[in-house]
Amino acid sequence: MRIRSRLVATAAIVFAFTFCLAASRPSPARAQVTAADSAAILLETALTFETRDRWDVAEALYRLVLERYASSTAAAVARERLAAATAQIAYGSGTVEAQVWMTLYGAWLGVAVPGAFGADSPEAYGVGLLLGGPSGFLAGRTLARALDLTEGQARAITLGGTWGTWQGFGWREVFDFGVDETCQPDPFGDGGEVCYEDEDSSEEAFAAMIAGGLAGITAGALLAGRDITPGTGTVVNFGALWGTWFGVAVGTLAGLRGDDLLAATLAGGDAGLVTTALLAPGWNVSRSRARLVSISGVLGGIAGAGLDLIVQPDDEKVTIGIPLAGSVLGLGVGILATRNDDPTRLGALDDDGAGALLRLDGGRLALGMPVPVPTLIPSDGPAGTRWRPALGLEVFRASF
Repeated sequence: MRIRSRLVATAAIVFAFTFCLAASRPSPARAQVTAADSAAILLETALTFETRDRWDVAEALYRLVLERYASSTAAAVARERLAAATAQIAYGSGTVEAQVWMTLYGAWLGVAVPGAFGADSPEAYGVGLLLGGPSGFLAGRTLARALDLTEGQARAITLGGTWGTWQGFGWREVFDFGVDETCQPDPFGDGGEVCYEDEDSSEEAFAAMIAGGLAGITAGALLAGRDITPGTGTVVNFGALWGTWFGVAVGTLAGLRGDDLLAATLAGGDAGLVTTALLAPGWNVSRSRARLVSISGVLGGIAGAGLDLIVQPDDEKVTIGIPLAGSVLGLGVGILATRNDDPTRLGALDDDGAGALLRLDGGRLALGMPVPVPTLIPSDGPAGTRWRPALGLEVFRASF
């Protein structure tokens, strides 16, 4: 297919240039066509191919205009079109990502809204799914067209929605909003208390996730008014995930338990997100380098976990400290090892594929951005099995 496109582009250039040469020959019946006229013909042909989504041909013609007629008015237009295309490649288009994510989020709302009102009948959830998915798709398309989203801007909205959903779920668990508890002295006699929820809290969890997700989407849409490169979006996404891991590890080292450990996890993720959001635009990091640095940290953490299995330490703090040290070391090695890399050499890792951290596609291993996705998990209780809200994270995806 690529060879065919090059042949078509070459044929179009030859045809257009031959036409211009023929038109430029002196004729007794008419005045000689000027170089500006020839450039205008080439430009008009290029614009026609561009409107027909044949950018390979249009780009070749634009460059021919710049090479042959650099001082003409047509050359200025060709230069603008090439610059616009370069900017589009640098920032990417976020239309598809926004539509796909909003469709999935609409389907999630179709389940979450009935759940927040305590619906027990399957018909309510069926109606929610029928209305939620299409409504989310239409909302995503409207938003993408209204804001003309780049890839980085779309990622700000999708990350805001998923992160807000997770934060709503987590902080509700920490503060037990809308849930009454009964606490009794710890039967093991360590001076603490054991608390039990008086009733099922699925409705409150659904409501908190909905509120958090909508707040995150709103915040992301406001931030989308700024220029956000794909590299910056990737760094912020990974910053939030690494902050979450550091929050878990540091909280465990500090001896936190239960809701206190969850609060440390949430706060760590927020700190990572805010810090990278403020600093990443000044770093000018490519998406590929951000992924390489992050996967280096993941490999360091995995190596630490492997060391745990070999050593089998008895102390919980040592068990969590070894993978923590491995991840920090891995991130440092990744930063140093990629500091001189040319982003164009990392193109194989620059595929857009938010969702899984590692992807095997057609025999090629690539890195992606794992995005938390709202999901449901079964939970057994006194009234039987009920579905509770949760978040899932895809680590590996393969296609054959």
